[in-house]
Amino acid sequence: MADGQRRLVAVSNRVGPLNDEGKAGGLAVGLSDALKRRGGLWFGWSGDTSEQGTFSEAQTEVQDSVSMTTIDMNQEELEGFYFGYANRSLWPLLHYRLDLAQFDRQSERVYRSVNQRFAARLAPLLDDDDIVWVHDYHFFFLGSELRQCGFEGRIGFFLHIPFCPPEIFTALPASHDIVRAMLAYDLVGFQTDTDRRNFLAFCIRELGGQKLSDNRIRVGDRVVTARVFPIGIDAPGYERFAVSPEAGEHEEMLRDIAGERLQIVGVDRMDYSKGLVERFRGFERLLEDYPENRGNVQFLQVAPLSRSELGAYVELRRELEELAGHINGRFATLDWTPIQIMTRGFTRRALAGIYRAARVCLVTPLRDGMNLVAKEFVAAQDPDDPGVLVLSRFAGARAELPDALIVNPYSTDDVASALQRALTMPFDERKRRWEGMREAVFAGTSEIWCDTFIEALENADASLPEDAPQP
Repeated sequence: MADGQRRLVAVSNRVGPLNDEGKAGGLAVGLSDALKRRGGLWFGWSGDTSEQGTFSEAQTEVQDSVSMTTIDMNQEELEGFYFGYANRSLWPLLHYRLDLAQFDRQSERVYRSVNQRFAARLAPLLDDDDIVWVHDYHFFFLGSELRQCGFEGRIGFFLHIPFCPPEIFTALPASHDIVRAMLAYDLVGFQTDTDRRNFLAFCIRELGGQKLSDNRIRVGDRVVTARVFPIGIDAPGYERFAVSPEAGEHEEMLRDIAGERLQIVGVDRMDYSKGLVERFRGFERLLEDYPENRGNVQFLQVAPLSRSELGAYVELRRELEELAGHINGRFATLDWTPIQIMTRGFTRRALAGIYRAARVCLVTPLRDGMNLVAKEFVAAQDPDDPGVLVLSRFAGARAELPDALIVNPYSTDDVASALQRALTMPFDERKRRWEGMREAVFAGTSEIWCDTFIEALENADASLPEDAPQP
């Protein structure tokens, strides 16, 4: 640990890996350096189930001076906490999909109890001067539970996914309890200003909160700072991935398969928030309205399966496969298949090669906290022949990447016309737009995101201004 630095304690549903760049996700990449510098602790679920569940003995593995501490869940906890409340209730609701959200008291009860048990297991491991950083919608109640356990140090929370407007969030029976629990944090971070404003609006309209200066809000006797911290990627590292042998192998393979055809690529988890059905329909409209693309473009959609235990995801896979078959059946020739969907994952190096081979990357979520695929695509491009990013107006990345072609993913005509523009864009414009996006991606890396949040948490001011009326 560096002199004068407090230990960083990170809490997330899953932990690590710290030392496998090819597999580490955005959160692991962002946290790893800060945890290593501060001799930190990373606490979360082991990924395993056992009969004792959260009462089981914690397992600790030390990697590069970082303690990776995990506990199990039992089957009831996994079903109620993860598959139930987190992903049947909170995930769809926060992504504005009230039509898909399911609410039941039992899963809410299990969600709260898992938060309480995680806090009870973590609290004895904490020192008074530790900085605790809690991540994402799985742990809305964790900060409040840590306070109940007696921890008085700094606790911050970062929401990686959107925070929906109060008009939607109030449909959640526990909405007031969740936001009151969030007030136990000293700092609450969001991906975009829209998310931050939605949170503040809920506090003001539903809880009688008062907005103070410097991004702070008071609700009762609590003063909390709410700020925007757009997450980034390890841009220099991803740029290196793109010229690695593994990336080169996948780039060459894709170029050989495509031949003279231009390649469109999409990379997303199989999730209804990603707008995959609308994307496929936009590609179909491209072939309808711009027939010169028939036989001359190919669309590869990489969509690793996700949460296959949930009915909405099973239905999405069925619909996508049917739609891909419909498009191929309608337009394919003996030597050309317009659309290919792959439901397996790739390493980050392999994906860098796939991005590099693509003329166009389609990132068209219906709602997304940030979307790091957009930034990875930019970082992976060949400076001598960069591709074009087509980006949803509802992705958090839009605010940082205005040089992308911004589309309304709900409009098939909008997606089709943007694809046509991207496929026919002159080199000088492609180069100019890519250079602008690259500058933005390198100016907001995962390391900068992490350091900025920690600094803000250390400096978060919970005091009231002198002229503020007392509660």
